[in-house]
Amino acid sequence: MLLNELLSSPKHNFFLLAGPCVIEGEEMAMDIAEKALKITQSLGIPYVFKGSYRKANRSRIDSFTGIGDEKALRILRKVGETFKIPVVTDIHEPVEADIAAEYVDVLQIPAFLCRQTELLVAAAHTGRLVNIKKGQFLAPESMRFAVQKVRDAGNDQVTITERGTTFGYQDLVVDFRGVPVMQAFAPVIVDITHSLQQPNQGGGVTGGRPELIETMARAAIASGADGLFLETHQNPAVAKSDGANMLRLDLLEGLLTRLSQLKEVVNRIDNTIS
Repeated sequence: MLLNELLSSPKHNFFLLAGPCVIEGEEMAMDIAEKALKITQSLGIPYVFKGSYRKANRSRIDSFTGIGDEKALRILRKVGETFKIPVVTDIHEPVEADIAAEYVDVLQIPAFLCRQTELLVAAAHTGRLVNIKKGQFLAPESMRFAVQKVRDAGNDQVTITERGTTFGYQDLVVDFRGVPVMQAFAPVIVDITHSLQQPNQGGGVTGGRPELIETMARAAIASGADGLFLETHQNPAVAKSDGANMLRLDLLEGLLTRLSQLKEVVNRIDNTIS
């Protein structure tokens, strides 16, 4: 099963969900997937390509939402089939679960929707791995109930993603104590780039702190996270969504190399303790 594959890296490495925020076109998606796969294969990191086929949660009505659902979903399927890798996308309503499941391997539940029972159950019934993002408004302990909804619907393929907690009106903070707390319920992924967002900016466009990506990622590895999530783009300055907190694609190899080295140290320490 996919979850077992992600957790069974030969080097006991973390697994990675990475890609653009939203599918902008086939060429950019294929380029990101090809380069990310080459890097992760060389480092022994299980890789899942990430891309939203539609962005439903936007601050402004004129914000870019996608190139069309079917067109974007077909690109996601082509990425998976071409590179023989699993693919994840997010869904927003129960009716989308069966549709998206025809194209991808992992269905992601957005943070603001993590308490929506019908959405969780619909995703669970597809048999796909369900990745639930922790709401910015929830304590880590509360995620047990979201996970249990998926399991009660007959699906044990479930992960939790930490993506920061609302801190004031325009910032987020990650409490890394939540990683081991939530690991009691399911494997835990830390969303590096969304945790560095600065939402609710006056202009209606989310800001970010991309210069802190490596700091946040190192902390996630040190805390024992099972996986990392990050968004990357060839040129974040022109990305159509969330460019303010993305990692530039040409920086991915160096970052993952250093994080893999850190993971080896963490593994040695864990083995000594055990």
